[in-house]
Amino acid sequence: MTGLRDLTELRAEAQRHLRALAGEGAVLHADQWTAIAALVADRRRALVVQRTGWGKSAVYFVATALLRAQGSGPTVIVSPLLALMRNQIAAAERAGIRAVTINSTNIDEWQRAYADVARGDVDVLLLSPERLNNPDFRDNVMPQLAATCGLLVVDEAHCISDWGHDFRPDFRRLRTLLPELPDGIPVLATTATANTRVVEDVADVLGLGQGTADGVLVLRGSLERESLHLGVLRLPTTAHRLAWLAENLGTLPGSGIIYTLTVAASEEVAAYLRGRGFAVASYSGQTEQTERLAAEDDLINNRVKALVATSALGMGFDKPDLGFVIHFGAPASPIAYYQQVGRAGRGVDQAQVILLPGPEDQAIWDYFVSVGFPAEEHVRTALRTLAAERGPMSTAALETRVELSRSRLETMLKVLDVDGAAKRVRGGWIATGAEWEYDADRYVRVARVRQDEQSAMRDYVSTTGCRMRYLRAQLDDPEAVDCGRCDNCGGLTLSADVGEQAVSSASAVLGRPGVPFDPRRMWPTAMPGLGVEVRGKVPPGEQAETGRAIARLTDLGFGSRLRSLLAADAADAPVPDDLVKACVQVLASWGWAQRPTAVVHIGSGRRPVLIADLAARLAGIGRLSDLGSVAHVGRSSTGRTNSALRLRDVWDSYQVSDALASQVNGQPVLLVDDFLDTGWTFTAVARLLRRAGAGPIYPFALALAA
Repeated sequence: MTGLRDLTELRAEAQRHLRALAGEGAVLHADQWTAIAALVADRRRALVVQRTGWGKSAVYFVATALLRAQGSGPTVIVSPLLALMRNQIAAAERAGIRAVTINSTNIDEWQRAYADVARGDVDVLLLSPERLNNPDFRDNVMPQLAATCGLLVVDEAHCISDWGHDFRPDFRRLRTLLPELPDGIPVLATTATANTRVVEDVADVLGLGQGTADGVLVLRGSLERESLHLGVLRLPTTAHRLAWLAENLGTLPGSGIIYTLTVAASEEVAAYLRGRGFAVASYSGQTEQTERLAAEDDLINNRVKALVATSALGMGFDKPDLGFVIHFGAPASPIAYYQQVGRAGRGVDQAQVILLPGPEDQAIWDYFVSVGFPAEEHVRTALRTLAAERGPMSTAALETRVELSRSRLETMLKVLDVDGAAKRVRGGWIATGAEWEYDADRYVRVARVRQDEQSAMRDYVSTTGCRMRYLRAQLDDPEAVDCGRCDNCGGLTLSADVGEQAVSSASAVLGRPGVPFDPRRMWPTAMPGLGVEVRGKVPPGEQAETGRAIARLTDLGFGSRLRSLLAADAADAPVPDDLVKACVQVLASWGWAQRPTAVVHIGSGRRPVLIADLAARLAGIGRLSDLGSVAHVGRSSTGRTNSALRLRDVWDSYQVSDALASQVNGQPVLLVDDFLDTGWTFTAVARLLRRAGAGPIYPFALALAA
């Protein structure tokens, strides 16, 4: 145990380092000092659950400076987002702490960074969690880091827990890293968004290698955010929500973030606001890295009024003077909502937080619930397939045997890796042969938690009580009291009034149909293993042209209308007149290289009436020859799955009759279907028509999946 005098001197040193980090006026909070003392003096493991802006990063930077002065090795920080890494490196440099990062954007710098760490020239190494699952890193770098690091930090630690709102399987690798740490290496985990269940789960993980979680110091503080003024505005239509944004964005304080639930919505809302003269940019996981960096910098330096962003802009984005956060659609969890609104008001006295819930919210929530951990049959199939191989199997090859999308397959494999049933090695994956149990009860409980979170979010929207108190209670904050600042407490007044002209303008934009989609140009890997002898590029002479659809199912305008029409339980009936009108608008604005002279539709076992009716009506309106269908002769579709299995399903499932082949000869063809998901049905049928002698093939669908 460190003596009182030693602790006094240590605290004075900690205070000095904090001033170097945060300015001369900075003073250690009591819990900051408690955490630092536990890490530096007692070499304990600690979990700090404190609100955004409390100063969690100061704890590990100050602890790093103190430990390095004592001769400890570098601090290793596992951090989930690149924005967080960039901000933290800048903060560390201000305090004289040299930090480097290893992530997917700086591959050329990895070897130099490793060498600098080995020489002792680096104080902090920041790692993306994905690095933990890289075979070379795991086998060659991680053991050395585990043996020599002076402090391990897990930022946004709620990502460890599958009970949390943002579980990430790469974080599970910490379950194997922690027991490998030598005795006496302190560990710090931090988060602003963890309820009691998640705190207990994370503490249990931190206790690995130390027997139980009992030895983990847990510091939980008040989650009050005195600058945040929360409100909810329920407007009758999506057009009203867009119009409200356009009429009120200019009056909101400073610059901020407008969160949307989907990539499509982020692009639509941003385009609409730009059209109304606002400097805004869209930001999502699909935005190119250079554009994301530029957008973040523009927001930080107030060159834009707002970023219209998905949750890709979340943890770690640091702009203390962010004046507002608006949600165009409600997140599925009050905890996720609290995490996102926590970006606002960190360095200003007042920030507005406004939720604009939408009718599409539940459908989007349901989709994300549907892609949880795969069913046991898929997991067992993957393990059996890996076990039957004599060597490593790539994810692309395994994809041909397991009916899961690539992203879900990769997530599952990461979980199996940490559980010890599979292992990622150079060249792919192998089965370890270890016993593995499918924890069905846990997955059911997690799914139930997700449903409960959705119910709680609906209650947040409708509550007449204090909104901040409600959110804090959802995070099990024992100090939750009425805030006096939200719309229900009387501290924020929101008007639902929107001008008729603004609503009409928004309606016109939302009612403008037409989304292009590119044809498939590459065959999926390993198709010959499924009996489909194609590989590499789709020959240009067999490709379709760029296609069109009315909208995505997630779009703000036609999305809900199309979701209803194409729902699994919807009747197969002729296409409604309003959607035929939308189709005509799309076709009229297409800008063909060669205008189609004929219409062919894709045979369907699900919606034969709808698709045939659509093709016939478009042919009549456009004065095109209706040549009938490419017959569906195979088995029924297995629905959404991965590319390889979807292509296998459709490969021999369609047939061009001799009569159709004789009619399409040389003609540009409009190829009609109801819905595009993976794109392989259009690809396979276009190939058949081109090989039968047709000219350019222009795919047209009512809707795109996303």
